[in-house]
Amino acid sequence: MDMFDLPAHRARVTPDRLAVEDLADGTRYTYAQLNERAARVAEAATGAWGLQEGDRLAYLGHNRAEFFVLLFACAKAGLVLVPLNWRLAVPELEGLMDDATPGALVYGGEFAEAAARLGEARGELVRVALDGPSPGERDYAADVAAARPDPRPHAPRPPDAPWYLLYTSGTTGRPKGVIQTFRMMMANYWNIGVPVELRASDVLLNVLPMFHTAGINLYSTAVFLVGGTVLVQRTFEPQEAMNVLTHRATVFFGVPAVYQVLAEQPGFSGEALRGVRSWGCGGAPLPLSVAQRYADEGIRVRTGFGMTETGPTVFLLDEASVLDKTGSVGRPQLLAEVRIVGRDGNDVAPGEAGELLIRGPGVTPGYWQRPDATAEALEPDGWLHSGDVARCDEDGYYYIVDRWKDMFISGGENVYPAEIEQVLQQHPQVADVAVVGMPDPRWGEVGCAFVCPAEDGAAPDDEALRAWCRERLAGYKVPRRFVVRSTLPRNALGKVQKQELRDDARR
Repeated sequence: MDMFDLPAHRARVTPDRLAVEDLADGTRYTYAQLNERAARVAEAATGAWGLQEGDRLAYLGHNRAEFFVLLFACAKAGLVLVPLNWRLAVPELEGLMDDATPGALVYGGEFAEAAARLGEARGELVRVALDGPSPGERDYAADVAAARPDPRPHAPRPPDAPWYLLYTSGTTGRPKGVIQTFRMMMANYWNIGVPVELRASDVLLNVLPMFHTAGINLYSTAVFLVGGTVLVQRTFEPQEAMNVLTHRATVFFGVPAVYQVLAEQPGFSGEALRGVRSWGCGGAPLPLSVAQRYADEGIRVRTGFGMTETGPTVFLLDEASVLDKTGSVGRPQLLAEVRIVGRDGNDVAPGEAGELLIRGPGVTPGYWQRPDATAEALEPDGWLHSGDVARCDEDGYYYIVDRWKDMFISGGENVYPAEIEQVLQQHPQVADVAVVGMPDPRWGEVGCAFVCPAEDGAAPDDEALRAWCRERLAGYKVPRRFVVRSTLPRNALGKVQKQELRDDARR
């Protein structure tokens, strides 16, 4: 199926139905208004901001209704949206900007300082302020108001043309832009929207950051496809979320940390939340204690599994098996084909663990400007190496049992130890370092750094190392614990034996 103009066709079919609402400032767009607004932004982007088809448009800001305007405006104009992870430090954002080379940056006022710093070294970058411009910047509201949009739907485009980029750090610390396409969105609808039975009457509360595939596709784009409503929370505010879930929302998706915090809120009960008919969870395993807490209130939280590279949905657990198959991510969905293979590349025996491979229309065509990384991850016949170890039980339910590599997940965020190690190795008091994940009751996992002091130097202070990391890394990447070691365990080839460190961290 070619890429069609989703908001334009929705505006024709359900023009007056509410599409999206910003809970922070009350901005509301019906489907007709969403389409017109996106058309205006598309015209402003290719006019006042000087972008051409194929150019990248970066966004730095918290969740907003306007994010979806930008998303669909890029589809209309043939641009590639680049949502930037606002949790990153400016030096980390610099790396993303260098990779994507956007021609314009739209930013929220909460990130004015970061936007200014990103623009300092990029004289050609057009900075567009959502909340009032500084001298030399474009005024988003004025440019959009002055635009003369083409009301017609854009011409159909190839379904695998890049639509937006979502960055995920590699194990070497170098970020990779995962190409997202229209085909991936449609496959995700079949893999999550259909089994959840999304309908036009549904109202989704979206609390997850929109620089992640979950914030965009679980379930917002699927809700737009069926003509439902998306309520956008700028950042996760537990009490406001409880109020919306109690009075307005009918479907919800969160990460385990969100579910744990919601269960701690005053007024949490199955009776109060009876209006929400479907609950979904991903990003990390949902602890049994949390799943049981919700089940005790008559709420079955369905877990699943997906990746930025898979659009994202691959697996989903059915409600009836939430407690019987604790820890399972469910079964592969309609448009996802999976294999579990050993080191030799052959399928493992039933019940055995191996690397999870995924194939289907939801799989990305590759990484932005990274043919090397694309070739490493994608086989010629379309199989994607997930980097996760999985097994399948006798009933056909799948479990993610380990990481093929060293990445761990903290509060739904992927954390790559190599990136943290590179930062710590630059500290003058650090001679050697290795970072592993260790269990945490709230965040799932947090970092534990094993540090060897520089020769003839004093052991580095924990708080000094923590401050060093905070200046250079997003907060969730900063190790929770620092352990001083004289040496690190290494094998005969000099490779750090991280399993030994993981065992130590868990003691």
